[in-house]
Amino acid sequence: MIGRERVKEWMGSVPLTAELMQRLGPRSAPPPGAYRLERLESALPGWVAAVRARRRATAPSSGARLLLIGSLRWWVEYCTAVGLLLAADGNRVEFGILPYRTWTDEAAPFDRRRQVAYLLNTLRSARPVLRAFDISSGPTRRLPERLVHSLEQQSMIDVQYTLQREVLDVERPGREADLYRLRLVRNLTAAGALYPKLASSAYDVLLLPNGSILEYGALYRTARSLGVRTVTFEFGEQRQRMWIAQDAEAMRLDTSALWTTRGGLPLTPSELARLEALYEARKGAQRWSTFARQWQAGRSQGAMAAAEQLRLDPSRPIALLCTNVVGDSLALDRQVFTRGMAEWLEATVRYFADQPQAQLIVRVHPGEMRGAGHPSVEIVRSALPQLPAHVVVVPPDSKTNTYDLIELAHLGLVYTTTVGMEMAMQGVPVIVAGRAHYRDRGFTEDPTSLETYLTTLDQLLHRPLGTPLERHKVETAWQYAYRFFFEFPFSFPWHLIGFWDDLAERPLETIVRPDDLVRYAPALAALRGSPIDWADSHDPGA
Repeated sequence: MIGRERVKEWMGSVPLTAELMQRLGPRSAPPPGAYRLERLESALPGWVAAVRARRRATAPSSGARLLLIGSLRWWVEYCTAVGLLLAADGNRVEFGILPYRTWTDEAAPFDRRRQVAYLLNTLRSARPVLRAFDISSGPTRRLPERLVHSLEQQSMIDVQYTLQREVLDVERPGREADLYRLRLVRNLTAAGALYPKLASSAYDVLLLPNGSILEYGALYRTARSLGVRTVTFEFGEQRQRMWIAQDAEAMRLDTSALWTTRGGLPLTPSELARLEALYEARKGAQRWSTFARQWQAGRSQGAMAAAEQLRLDPSRPIALLCTNVVGDSLALDRQVFTRGMAEWLEATVRYFADQPQAQLIVRVHPGEMRGAGHPSVEIVRSALPQLPAHVVVVPPDSKTNTYDLIELAHLGLVYTTTVGMEMAMQGVPVIVAGRAHYRDRGFTEDPTSLETYLTTLDQLLHRPLGTPLERHKVETAWQYAYRFFFEFPFSFPWHLIGFWDDLAERPLETIVRPDDLVRYAPALAALRGSPIDWADSHDPGA
């Protein structure tokens, strides 16, 4: 008797079988194990009606020809709304979708085709203003060797991101190798499916989330290899704000153009007060304004209380090292003189093992509480199996307030975490080891080799105790922080996290009205590829 999986495998190779079964199934539900889009399906008729009404009420506009990409349930939902908003603004938008439920599991061709049919059927009502099509299969073009090599690098980053490990062995049979092969096939397939369209100049702009990982990273690399205008977007900790990057990866947080234009401008009293209020909220474990995150698990108890709790001697130099989560897309592929954050952390704790006159606090990123493939505590222990008393590790679940540790620190050590910028704001000299967005902005030490890093570390540790960062550098750090927190993100109605809650407060049907849509004009212009004018601050709170 032929097994069910064998039958499914056979049917997956026969044209139209999956599509027919999907159409004949109960209420066109997705196949078992796939994701559903009931909320999107319910909302679409109202959204589309509002967009069409908006387009009829405005003068005809050629707009930009946009190709928007969506993969995974939450991004498909979000990108559908973004695409409709751009359509309401006069652009011609097509929506390339990927049907996979996860980026780590194989999908049988039959199930994948059924899910494609389900997604296209769900999005069919948007067709007058947003045409969706599948990019997970179909005719593909042979890709240039240079692009294939780039996609191999992307697939390695995908494995690092998934397993949260920087050092991999994809040649040895096992989970890493299997995941690498899966990611490479999917990246090559998506790139091959879109390469002819992108090469033919069918679109003015490729628009996609993130730009650094998974198919989003693969398609970003594909578009840039062809010189196609590419816009990426992502989200930080602020509600109603969006990061947007043009011909760059949004997660790189490239503030160069903003800083070139507005760097060096002194803060006004109101700007300074606003930034001070934000800093105090971060320090006090409180939410503030549009910032949705509570940054600390415990309230500030004061520097001396923290020193007593951690058995530190404030009369001896204290270096505060704040980690990133290994494999996070804000830290991946940001190496300067080490292979990654883990190697930098190992080198640093080994250095301090031979410096008993100084003390090192390793503050592990609280994000590791959600899981870590290569925990920072494990990295430290592998470098120093016998941890000396002058090296203290503060685990991710600690209630110790990081801002109390900043008050204790004579020196800050970071990879890419924003805490480095905040340490400089408080007059603490900071050495940046990775490609942080605030590197080379004039207020940090930015070595480019391990030798220079260790030399700089040694020099700063041997400065007279309590020597603060130069005043002009502190002022520069405050100026940069204001630009980064308040001027770099664009005002936008919805965040990816809590998207449906945001929609309840700011419905798409309301946003497309002229008085509301103009509020988001800078973001919509940036998303369609219009050059960003950083001289014209788009900070809604200014």
